[in-house]
Order: sequence, then C-alpha cells, then structure tokens
Amino acid sequence: MNLQEQQTNQLHRILLIAGIVIAAINLRPAITSVGPLIGTIRDDIGLSNWSAGILTSLPLIAFAVLSPIVPKLGNRYTNNIIMLAGLIILFIGISIRSLSFVFFLFLGTLFAGLGIAICNVLLPAVIKDKFPAKVGLMTSIYSTTMGIFAATASGVSVPIASGLGFGWQIALIVWAIPAVIGIIIWLYLVKKPEPHEKKEMKFITNNDNRMWKSSLAWQVAAFMGLQSFLFYVTISWLPEILHHYGLTLTAAGWMLSFTQFVGLPASFIVPVLAGKFSTQRPIVITLGIFSVLGYGGLLVGQSMVVMVISTILIGLSLSGSFALALTFLGLRARNARHASELSGMAQSLGYVLAATGPMFIGYLFDLTAAWTVPLLTMMIVTALVTLFGWGAGRNKFVLE
Repeated sequence: MNLQEQQTNQLHRILLIAGIVIAAINLRPAITSVGPLIGTIRDDIGLSNWSAGILTSLPLIAFAVLSPIVPKLGNRYTNNIIMLAGLIILFIGISIRSLSFVFFLFLGTLFAGLGIAICNVLLPAVIKDKFPAKVGLMTSIYSTTMGIFAATASGVSVPIASGLGFGWQIALIVWAIPAVIGIIIWLYLVKKPEPHEKKEMKFITNNDNRMWKSSLAWQVAAFMGLQSFLFYVTISWLPEILHHYGLTLTAAGWMLSFTQFVGLPASFIVPVLAGKFSTQRPIVITLGIFSVLGYGGLLVGQSMVVMVISTILIGLSLSGSFALALTFLGLRARNARHASELSGMAQSLGYVLAATGPMFIGYLFDLTAAWTVPLLTMMIVTALVTLFGWGAGRNKFVLE
C-alpha cells in the first residue's frame, strides 16, 4: 500500500468516525426538543394531554415498524446508502413539522421518527463491523454524544421559543442543521466506499427468522423497550411534573436538560465497564436501584432538594440503561450480521413498548389529575427493566 492509499484510507476512517458521531447527534434532538414545549404546542394547537403525548410516541411507533426492515435494506443497498437516506428523511420530517398545521406537525414527526429509526438500527451494526475490537469504546462515544445533544435540545427549546421570541416552530426546526451536516458526510462515504464494503454486504445477507426464536434476543428487546418506556415518558412529562410541583416551565425544561447532562458519565462509563466483564448483571441491579430511588423521590417529596436528587438518580439510571441496551446489541452478537438482526428485532419490539409510554402516562394523569399513579407505574416498569436486564446480562451470544 503506497502513501496515497494510506492517506485515503486514513481520511475514510476519520470521516467514518465523524459520520457515526454526527449520526448520533441526530438521534435524539428531534424528539427531546419537544418535551419542554409539549404544553405550549398543546395549548397553541388545542390538543389533549394524551394526543400531545403522540408527538413523542409517534417516532417510537415509526421505530417499531421500520426497525425489522432496516437490516434488509442495509444488506441490499449497503449500510452507507441507507444511513444517508435516513438522514435525508429526518431532515424532511424536521422541516415540515414546523409549518404550524396539525397535519404537518404529525406527518413531520412521523418522518423524523422514520429517519431516526434507520440510524438507530444501523449504527450498532456499523460499529460491530468496523470496530469489532472496540464495541464498548465506540458505543460509549456515540451514546455519550447522543446524551449531550439530547440534553442540549431539551435545555434550549424554551429559551429559543419564549426567551428569544422565535416560537416553538423555530425551536424545533433548528435541529435540521445537524441533519444537513450528516447528509454531507454520509454522501461522501457513499461516493467513496471502502473497497471491501460491497463484498461484506453479501456476507451479512440472511433471510431466516432464528433471531425471533432466541430467548436471549427477546430479553434484550424487553430490556431495551422498557428502559425506553421510562426514557420517553421522562422526556415527555418530567417538565410537566416539575411544573406541577411549582417550577416555572423554563426551570422545568432546564431540569430535564440537567437530568440528561448528569447522566453523561454513566452513558460513557457503563459501555466500557460492560465490555470488560463477562456478565453485566451487577450494572443492571445498580441502575435499577437508582431508578427506583429517583422516581420514588418524586413520589414522596416536592422540595427543591428532593427534586434535584431525584432527577440526578433518574438521569444516571436512564443514561446508563440506554447505553447498556446499545452495548448489549454488540456484546450479545457474534458478528455484524447478528448485531444488525438483533438491533432490528430489539428496536422493533422494544419501541412498541416504548411508544405506549407517553400516551399511557398522559392518560393516567388525565384520569387521576395527579402524578401519584403515573410515578408508581414507572417504578413498576423499573422492576421489569431490572428483571429482563438480569437475563440479557448473561455471558452468552444470541443464536448459540
């Protein structure tokens, strides 16, 4: 290999890492930017609480429907092409949902969910394929990146909409900018693929349904889905809970942002630790305890001190559990083919569970006019997350 080829390969490697990072940046802001504004959007358009919850649930429904299809699309057209398509669809969705009409609001939210679903499924497979010896580290990098920008989106939504007077539409459409950057990078990766990439696509083609018969795969899917249930309920309704307890909407939005920022260390450390040990069960138990104490704290106390401690524990648990779920997709798979199939299955089944969260919790609040029953429900779900995480944390590969 001559110097020019070495430089070309090095550039491709750098852009591949940049592509993974920028894709990770795009995976949450289109959703987390909605939470602090959900009350404003609801009042502006005239939605009920449960229908406002659809704004968060709709992308999860898109995740569930599209996730099993994405690995097959990646096999047929290459992961690079489908990643590029996902970012384009995401850009379209973010753009049209800011047109201030109910139809476009929900249609754009659906498109954003479809775009995110594509990147959600393919990123673990890309990491397993391109960085097989560094699954934990690369998962740490991309899950932490997701956390940073998810938190940022939550924190700046109200200041952009109200503080600067731009309205909720601009606060949402600003997140089309990272999608454009991602489109540019992945367009280059599509135009300049590595020489061996197309051959690898033939290797990972598989049409059987063995993954759906694996008990371990079902446990991974349940762990991912139930922790996502908690994550998206928290993203949707924590600002409203805290506002109900006396905080201003701006302060409640920043508390949601704080919840995500404080979880960043867990987001980075958990995958690294998970990759170093043969079993991840102690991590599962620790995160479960944090979650119970966090939601339980909001249930029993409404002082500022209790709210801060509770949001810290919730943030550590949510970020750590999500990062662990992503790590399971690589650790429980023997190769990139299995990682892609497990990712598609786990995210499909998982997000069916997650999609019910914001609507169901919104319905419980409508029914009871208090947050006691919703918070008790979230503590019960935490117990189920821990149960399925115990099974998913075994030192075992799917399909073996």
